[in-house]
Amino acid sequence: MESSTRILILGMDASGTVLQFDRNAAAVLAADADELLGARLDEVIEGALEPLLEAVRAGRERTAMLAVSARTGATLDAVVTVHPVRGGLPGLAALALIRVPVPLADRFLDPAVIRRALLDDSLPRIGSTLDLDLLSRGLMDVLVPHFCNAGALLLLESMVDADEPSAPGGDQLMRRMAIGFDDADPAWDATFPTGETLTYPAGTPYARCVATGEPVLLALGDERATEIAAVWRRPPVADLLKGASMLLLPIVADGAVPGFFVCTRNTAHRPFDAYDVEIGMEFASRASIFIESARRYGRERATALTLQRSLLPTGLSAPATVEVHHRYLPGSRLIEVGGDWYESIALPGARVALVVGDVAGHGVRAAVTMGRLRTAIHTLAGLELPPAEALERLDSLMVTLGEREPHFATCAYVEYDAVTGRCEVASAGHLPPLLAPPGADAEYLAVPPAPPLGVGDGPIVSRAFTVEDGTLLFLYTDGLVENRARDIDDGLARLRRTFAAGATERPLEELCQEALDGVYDDQHRDDIAMLVARLHRIPAGDHASWELPGDPAAVRRARGLIRDRLAGWGLEEMVDSTVLLASELVTNAIRHAGGRITLRLVREGGLVCEVFDSSDGRPRVRQHGAALEGAAGADGADPDGADRGAAGMAETGRGLHVVGRLSERWGVRRTAGGKAVWCEQSLP
Repeated sequence: MESSTRILILGMDASGTVLQFDRNAAAVLAADADELLGARLDEVIEGALEPLLEAVRAGRERTAMLAVSARTGATLDAVVTVHPVRGGLPGLAALALIRVPVPLADRFLDPAVIRRALLDDSLPRIGSTLDLDLLSRGLMDVLVPHFCNAGALLLLESMVDADEPSAPGGDQLMRRMAIGFDDADPAWDATFPTGETLTYPAGTPYARCVATGEPVLLALGDERATEIAAVWRRPPVADLLKGASMLLLPIVADGAVPGFFVCTRNTAHRPFDAYDVEIGMEFASRASIFIESARRYGRERATALTLQRSLLPTGLSAPATVEVHHRYLPGSRLIEVGGDWYESIALPGARVALVVGDVAGHGVRAAVTMGRLRTAIHTLAGLELPPAEALERLDSLMVTLGEREPHFATCAYVEYDAVTGRCEVASAGHLPPLLAPPGADAEYLAVPPAPPLGVGDGPIVSRAFTVEDGTLLFLYTDGLVENRARDIDDGLARLRRTFAAGATERPLEELCQEALDGVYDDQHRDDIAMLVARLHRIPAGDHASWELPGDPAAVRRARGLIRDRLAGWGLEEMVDSTVLLASELVTNAIRHAGGRITLRLVREGGLVCEVFDSSDGRPRVRQHGAALEGAAGADGADPDGADRGAAGMAETGRGLHVVGRLSERWGVRRTAGGKAVWCEQSLP
């Protein structure tokens, strides 16, 4: 039963003669109550006799939509339900329940109707809303037109905006969250705009309502409305509030007053009284619970989203010949905060690490774990560990974290060398990467299976292969291909069609958008992370490599090769430093590794000099002072022994110190045949 309807009751015999009626029927249907008694039903409500006779014959109720003529001359749309009855008054055969809309002029007369409208019908329905803006508009839709002609909801700015501090003293900054009015006059919106922030001075009824937490009832005469208009410098206020009855209803939450409702009735309706204050305060009390819940939810949601967004990458790096594009789509409002992430990390020597991961679960915990994994993968990539070994280190981290709070994640890690075109890929429980070569259909990579990170059961093995220039590599999370209404195999097949033959010629942004088609309308959508890369080798003229014998004479040859190549690149000013760096790296490889070595120069973003050898031992920088001090302490009283240790260290330990001084950075990485020691300089 709707709160905006009034119920009229008529009792009749089998022929349709009215035997009894209630006071609502008398007030609406006849000018004189005596006129109803003995009247026929079809005289009172045209067309109602037929449902009456059917109900009496069948012994079952009948309902019809009919037009009812009120005593005021208005024609009302009514729902007439006839119920057959047995017993009661002699001759009583049926009761007619007539539901008619309450006239606007009478809607504030019956406290029971107002109470039902405010507290029983609409409020529970909108109370499930956790969006503060939607809730505010919903509350105003209940107040207007069921309680007042116009109204507004104002809340403390510090309550709405978590970053806004509370103002000291009594003057508090308020924000008008919503406004409602029933006369369609645009002056209300223009004079009292939604979203406006304002301060009510001390001593005003508004400030008193906030300070005391008590309702404030006042009558706005012509003079009072004009004064308010003058203070606010808004002339329309005088016309809108002239002669109005105003009621301020405080919103009390946790002992504080974060806001209030402003309710006004115009002169055409009954002014507010003590009954209205009681009903209005009960409404405000219930509304305060909903508002506080929405405020807390909004603040927690904003915190979680801010945390998650801050943990996602703000920029991707890669060699100039590798085009990388990403898309991140948050989950639907039912999920929103998730643990999907992506990375593109440029590595020395025209290499790039492409990573996509998915932490199980949702919420702040998943976002925090995602941030930890991103930090760890950056560190592991900086150590230049192979993909499989990097994922094994991540697995150890997840196992350690899981000792306190069990959780796991999946991850796919691809390393691409833009010099050789070689890809190495490893996966820990993640969906297979999609590879789309030029002019061919896309295929999912057959990566050796491994359990998710954090499970800690089974080795992680990588796969290496060479790709053609222009090949597309696509990494993604399961939210893209799986949902409640679609099997994952169907999603994988759709994704493969997106990257069919010819996809390598299309813009990456267009491919990402097409891959996302159909996922926006899923109300239970998981968050989605995607990373697509168009792989190209760097030009052959931007790198050079030479094989050298493992004897000291190779150092002189390396110097000559470096001079010639840098002269061809027009980098004569870098010859001296690069020759010295190459000499130290080659000498170090000959002395400690033995066998043939490979020298490589790469011009991509910077100038990288690399020396490959067959030893897996990592060179270490030794501190001369510490070594000397250790030698003296070990030898007790042998200054000559200390001198010999210092001389030996000066002879064998200075190479990497020189490399560290002359280059911007240097490092070591493992290779299939041993290791590579590299250093990088900035290009002029």
